[in-house]
Amino acid sequence: MKSISSLQKQIQYSFENQKLLLQALTHKSANSKHNERLEYLGDAILNFIIADLLYLRFPHAKEGELTRRRANLVNGRALGEKARHFDLGEYLQLGTGEKLSGGFRRESILANCFEAILGALYLDGGYLVCREKIEIWFADDIENELKTAPEKDAKTVLQEWLQAQQKSLPVYQVINIEGPQHEQIFNVQLCVEGLDNPIVASGESRRIAEQRAAKIFLEQVKK
Repeated sequence: MKSISSLQKQIQYSFENQKLLLQALTHKSANSKHNERLEYLGDAILNFIIADLLYLRFPHAKEGELTRRRANLVNGRALGEKARHFDLGEYLQLGTGEKLSGGFRRESILANCFEAILGALYLDGGYLVCREKIEIWFADDIENELKTAPEKDAKTVLQEWLQAQQKSLPVYQVINIEGPQHEQIFNVQLCVEGLDNPIVASGESRRIAEQRAAKIFLEQVKK
């Protein structure tokens, strides 16, 4: 594992309380004092600051568009990329099982670690420090959003289509959840008025699975 001093150089911040950074880099498989609480805090801070930045940069956007744009910036894939940018996998403290199974490359673990570091930054340096880092690290992503026309997600398109057809709103239900807690797969069933058989789709989160189910239905309608 690399020295945390090199990570601090990468993120251009020196922690006054080094233990916070070490905890942020510790997976629950390695130690009872792990990063899940910091991840919870970092997730909330990240979502708030990104929401605020988008609110300021898109003064005419409605709530739905702002929500979709935030989802483009704050999701497992995007945060995993941020983590890989800082080589967080090289600093992670993992239990033996996670090391052997390649946990240092797993997107969910990397994304959670990135959020935990944001939580640690907030506790160590305060809100303004955390906001400054998020503004810098997400600047290019927000600029790309400014260049991209707003797109409606599949669930929104499906709901609008059903309303136009004067049909009931779709019903999504989680059938079951598979896999270990850190790598869960959600199986979701979509029921639509007039559809004989429900549509089933899977995803790394309930939201992703619901979006995939809606997309499958819309593709069937097009055919």
